[in-house]
Amino acid sequence: MSVPPQAIRPVPRLPDPDLAREWLASMTLIRRFEERAGEMYARAKVGGFLHLAIGEEATIVGSCRALRDTDYLVSTYRSHGDAIARGTPPELVMAELFGKVDGCSKGHGGSMHMFDAARRFMGGYGIVGGNLPIAAGIALACDQRGSDEVTLCTFGDGASNQGTFGETLNLAALWRLPVVFMVINNQFGMGTSLARHSAVTDLQRKGESLGVPGMRCDGMDVLDTYAVVSQALARVREERRPLLVEAVTYRFRGHSMADPEDYRTKEEVAQWRERDPLPAFAARLEREGVLSDEQREQTERDADARVEAAVSFAEASPFPDPQTLYEDVYVMDEQVPGHYHADGGENALRLAAAPTEPPDATAAAQPSPGAAAAVQERL
Repeated sequence: MSVPPQAIRPVPRLPDPDLAREWLASMTLIRRFEERAGEMYARAKVGGFLHLAIGEEATIVGSCRALRDTDYLVSTYRSHGDAIARGTPPELVMAELFGKVDGCSKGHGGSMHMFDAARRFMGGYGIVGGNLPIAAGIALACDQRGSDEVTLCTFGDGASNQGTFGETLNLAALWRLPVVFMVINNQFGMGTSLARHSAVTDLQRKGESLGVPGMRCDGMDVLDTYAVVSQALARVREERRPLLVEAVTYRFRGHSMADPEDYRTKEEVAQWRERDPLPAFAARLEREGVLSDEQREQTERDADARVEAAVSFAEASPFPDPQTLYEDVYVMDEQVPGHYHADGGENALRLAAAPTEPPDATAAAQPSPGAAAAVQERL
């Protein structure tokens, strides 16, 4: 069990009482949402995979509350809580889990592909480490526009071994991109412990050779997470250079709902549960006179009611029309042989005929004006 960062750093002070209570309410809502999502998966209401963030709520809320509304967040496939913390209504997140048309990705994304451009939540991604280059691209766009927006990119400890980690951090440092890379060290890459999958277990140092300094926060403490991520964002905003933040945390459930969890002991999980971020933060608020017993109970009731409303909303929402299957999908045109593409916007697929002459490599490398405009509009 890792030594919590507070052992060598002063305990952060509480924010404004209303703000502190809001942080607790957000963590509670995410916890109840994830628990209910697991139940819905067991009842076959949710298809595909389901990765729950139970235990990581302090990391989620602490980091999201450090962001400005104009900053960007890029997440992983464990992103329900990120969407909710960023402001996406839980009704839309639950509807997306159900594959319904009123979901935040119109029912086309499911659990691993949440998206809310209006709140600058640029998505969850199913490919391990696949979100890092995307975050660098968003940061590059912000840099070229001359804005002070910063991108926060979260990923798991397992993703720090992917090639995209080194490639992206190197390029971000070389181009001095305004991005904070946040590795969520929940001690396991799927079912492989950190010590067995990474030669360097002090993950905050893993970007140093690439020109990206590191910091660490206690991901089980919403105050410490907020303080460290706030400092990182401020430095990146001012210095125009990337940073790596390691959030030391733990997931109380398996990697996914299909995980038998035979790689860790019940005693280990119980030890980490003693540091559960929800009761720990609530207890501190009570000790400092910020939260009464009645307020704490009301927070629980409000979260339960909101999650039940989200389930009802998702149940009532219709499934997407099959004709929308190919909407909002990147497709290839005739310049690339052997790829399917939408024909005339009529949602019908056909196989592009192979050209008799090799395609012009220079022309093929140039994005169409419409595609470039679409990307700019999303940013």
